[in-house]
Amino acid sequence: MTTYRIAVIGGTGPQGKGLGYRFARHGHSVVLGSRAAEKAVPVAEEVTQRLAGAEGAGEVTGAANADACADADVVLLAVPYDGHDDLVATLPLDGKVVISCVNPLAFDKQGPHGRVIDAGEGSAAESAQRLAPASTVVGAFHHVSAVTLWGDHDYLDDEDVLVCGDSAEAKAVAIELARCVTSRDGIDAGALRLARQLEPLTAVLISINKRYKAHSGVRISGL
Repeated sequence: MTTYRIAVIGGTGPQGKGLGYRFARHGHSVVLGSRAAEKAVPVAEEVTQRLAGAEGAGEVTGAANADACADADVVLLAVPYDGHDDLVATLPLDGKVVISCVNPLAFDKQGPHGRVIDAGEGSAAESAQRLAPASTVVGAFHHVSAVTLWGDHDYLDDEDVLVCGDSAEAKAVAIELARCVTSRDGIDAGALRLARQLEPLTAVLISINKRYKAHSGVRISGL
């Protein structure tokens, strides 16, 4: 497996922290980004403590978002959708592979549901590509539970990571990184526009989890 320098934007949140932990366990260097470095540093220390004794683990540090991106090969966006566009527009993403696991969701009395982006003609991943045109954006890791990412299992081996994007090379990076989570390559799910379907699927999983008191994921059969 190629070793990457990975910036996790939103790295102090449960999803970002969990994915950063999984990547570092497999030897990647990880910088957890936050609006302020002083918020990111203690979370990075927590992840480092969790990795104690893990053979071959990569270094985990904390930094402000822009600084986290500066030397990264890969940038993972793991931030809430509110404020997403304003944040992405400020990040130095030129020439980088950007992986978006952002899920634009809303909640009402009936429960979670996907938000309509650009009158149904867009997604968080597509917005990131529009805002950072000199980067290459793919969508991945939308459906893995933060609880299980931070859990004790070596792998989430009952789940698959679905990857969408318009660049075969960038998708290959996310497909490879999926091994850190599930022990298997991610699945090429098609073009970036299919993020319009993948992102709101998370609302269905949240509803299932609430009903069955579980941490469900997605598994594709027949491949």
